Amino acid sequence: MKLLRVGPPGAERPALLDQEGTLRDLSALVDDIDGSLLADGSALDRVRAAAGAGVLPALDVTGLRVGPPVGRIGKVVCIGLNYHGHAAETGQATPAEPVVFLKAADTVVGPDDTVLVPRGSVKTDWEVELAIVIGRTARYLETDEEALAHVGGYAVAHDVSEREFQIERGGTWDKGKNCETFNPLGPWLVTADEVPDPQALGLRLWVNGELKQDGHTSDQIFPVAEVVRYVSRFMTLYPGDIINTGTPAGVAMGQPEPKPYLRPGDVVELEVDGLGRQRQELKGA
Repeated sequence: MKLLRVGPPGAERPALLDQEGTLRDLSALVDDIDGSLLADGSALDRVRAAAGAGVLPALDVTGLRVGPPVGRIGKVVCIGLNYHGHAAETGQATPAEPVVFLKAADTVVGPDDTVLVPRGSVKTDWEVELAIVIGRTARYLETDEEALAHVGGYAVAHDVSEREFQIERGGTWDKGKNCETFNPLGPWLVTADEVPDPQALGLRLWVNGELKQDGHTSDQIFPVAEVVRYVSRFMTLYPGDIINTGTPAGVAMGQPEPKPYLRPGDVVELEVDGLGRQRQELKGA
């Protein structure tokens, strides 16, 4: 299923995109698309049955904002340097273990919402990523099979980053990763049953119409199953938590000088096979 949330920020309502591309209202069936729903197999079955029966009312999409496809996110876990090509372009060694950092949940915005270039920023960068949405509480998982069984679905994520803040200002990466609007997510949460192989997905990103990233999840250093299993050894993952799994080659930081970092007025578009497409206009914070 393709689940999403539509409406103004803070007042989104649950919806479903059916196989014909019609947007359907789920408000009569579920309160929201969130961890509680993802952990409730019977509720998901009711949604599937209603979608199959064709009884869900259609929504008028005219002027309708698409919000993040997951509400009440507990945490956003990120994996850095997780593509061979990206590590190579930035001149960094392949990590022996996953590089893990956190983004605050309040960085998450809708897939087409405005992205704000931070005040004083000269190195705001783009990163198209596959996002994992956790569907079951995960603690100390032992096998890849267990890990994949705890995945509720997948989505497109844009892990916007400010490289000066991240790398040159001391401390951890957090300063360059947690600026407001720095994690557009969506448009859809595609349930895991519709993504039989998360290592078989293409990822692409354009800036002002120019293709910048054209990667594939088969280039991941640590595949999806290993990432979930690994992270569960260090923190408990709850339904509705997000894991951004890293970005392929093609970021601004990896380009020759002068590096084409993002500025107000730029337009970024990105997509992952089967998971939908995002578009953001950048403005100054």
